[in-house]
Amino acid sequence: MSVQNDNVSRLTVVDIAKLYGDGTRIATITAYDYPTAALVDQAGIPLILVGDSLGQVMLGYDTTVRVSMEEMLHHTRAVVRGSRRAIVVADMPFLSYTTPEEALVNAGRFLRDAGAQAVKIEGGVRSARIIEALVRAGIPVMAHIGLTPQAINTLGRVRVQGKNRDAARALLADALAVQEAGAFSVVLELVPGQLAEAITERLRIPTIGIGAGAGCSGQIQVITDVLGLGEWTPRHARKYADLHGVILGALGSYRADVEAGDFPGSAETVLMDPGVLDEVLGRSDADRASGAGSLGGLAGIPLDRDL
Repeated sequence: MSVQNDNVSRLTVVDIAKLYGDGTRIATITAYDYPTAALVDQAGIPLILVGDSLGQVMLGYDTTVRVSMEEMLHHTRAVVRGSRRAIVVADMPFLSYTTPEEALVNAGRFLRDAGAQAVKIEGGVRSARIIEALVRAGIPVMAHIGLTPQAINTLGRVRVQGKNRDAARALLADALAVQEAGAFSVVLELVPGQLAEAITERLRIPTIGIGAGAGCSGQIQVITDVLGLGEWTPRHARKYADLHGVILGALGSYRADVEAGDFPGSAETVLMDPGVLDEVLGRSDADRASGAGSLGGLAGIPLDRDL
């Protein structure tokens, strides 16, 4: 039997910097609810992102663009309640940080109201001013460059970023800009492995890759991809379990047992004292002796009688 340690302290961005300084690869994953966050925390993963990817994998939206602040706050609160050690980073949703003033208000809600320890913001050079304002206010920021899903309507489709000279140089400029703005780390999404490694070598903050090769300081994956909850797995993901098949099988067995009358069985059923039941239904020895509750010669309380 495991004993829960009540003295566990939550990690901070300083601890992430120490992992980076020690050369430890930083395992990062998304979580969107209380029980999943608890499992991620127990597994010892140091950094949890409440990604706006929840819009697609949890809420059924077609893109992350439709995710609202209220939805992000709701899920962030659950993840914070479920975790005790991991640092929780909340994704700033689309149009929640268009100005420094707006970003401060919304990021403040994530830390003050939801209990997150940091926020994530998409964009490099274009978001540097926002990142700087947040960091100056005491709000740690994880940056996100490369493929930025909130810009999908501009990008047109999901594809690798930085494959030609100009695009690659722009990504390097983005990485340097968010570092200088004060970001404590930067996500590199769908970037060629060699470019991601070159960016990593030129930065003083950790890079967290997703579809960016093994040369990054750490990796992040969407938890539903890792657990195999969907029917499709992206190329950049590795399926460590097939929970889609496991859950489907369990639900099929449950349905079959209900239909066959095999569930619930004696193990799942609570019984009461038969004598008490006879008293409740007016069919005890005393009821029979007095003739109380008789209906058509049968002792008992009619089903339509008001008890």
